[in-house]
This record gives sequence, C-alpha cells and structure tokens, in this order.
Amino acid sequence: MIKAFVVLALAAATNAGVVGPAYMPAQVNSFKNIGYAAPVGVGYAAPVAKAVAVAPEPYDPHPQYNYGYSVSDGLTGDSKTAHETRDGDVVKGQYSLVEPDGAVRTVTYTADPVNGFNAVVDRSAPVVQKAVVAKAIAPAYAHAPVGYAAAPVAKLAHPGLGYAGVGVAGPAYLG
Repeated sequence: MIKAFVVLALAAATNAGVVGPAYMPAQVNSFKNIGYAAPVGVGYAAPVAKAVAVAPEPYDPHPQYNYGYSVSDGLTGDSKTAHETRDGDVVKGQYSLVEPDGAVRTVTYTADPVNGFNAVVDRSAPVVQKAVVAKAIAPAYAHAPVGYAAAPVAKLAHPGLGYAGVGVAGPAYLG
C-alpha cells in the first residue's frame, strides 16, 4: 500500500514539473520556460465606439387610458371580461371569469399613491341548470308476461365412476 502511494506521489510530482527525469535538464522540463508564437499575418482592428445620441422618451405627467375586453365562447364555455381606467396615478378596474366549477369570480381593484393596491374578490355560486328529462311513454299494447324457468340439469349415472372406491376400478395387472 505504501509503495503504491509513493509511486503515485512521484508520478504526480513529475507531471507537475517539480521533479524531472534525470536525463532531462530542469530548464527543458519546466513549463515556465515554454513560449507560444503569435499567429503570423493576422491583424485585428481595434473596435470603434460610436457615440449615438438617444432622444429622451416623452414624459406624460398625467397619463390616462381606458381599455376593456370581453370573451364569450359558446364552443368551449370560456367567458370573461375586463375593464380598466387610469387617470394620473389612480387606476381602477374590474375583471371577471367563470371558474371550472361554474362559479363566477369578479375582482374589483383600485390603486393610488395614498392607499396602494386594494382588491375585492367576489365569488358567486355556480349556476345550476336543471336538465330537461323526457317522460317515458308506455306503449299502447301489452306484452304477455315473461316467465323464467330454471334450466334443466341432466343427471347421468356412469357405472365406472363413484366416490370412495365405490364403482371405481383399480389398475388391472395382466400377467
């Protein structure tokens, strides 16, 4: 075990350039003395920085907008609405959507610099629609009552079969 450790330690020291072979001078074995030649005939131009004047974006001290949308897809059942207005730093809006269970969630929100963001969530119960079921109409004619009888069971007696050795023949030895 110690021999393997010593061999591995010497191999690592030789690979790192600390210890070199006896036949090679130290200057040749040292990686510090290795130099690399620069590529010949390849020239690179220094990057040129161009100063571009950027126009400042227009600033609106009192922004205002108003938008809204509504979706009602009868094929998928998707139904939602949204509406929002902004007047300066005050934003007011409302959106609603139909949840998977059929309930309608409505969120009404406001935001301003004094009170921050406030939202009120309202959830209405799902709308349950009663399915229309057609009444079954009895036919005008009557059928004969159907009777059920048990299927007949056949009982067969075989002279060679039985229980507890009764009627069972054993092996026959012919000799």
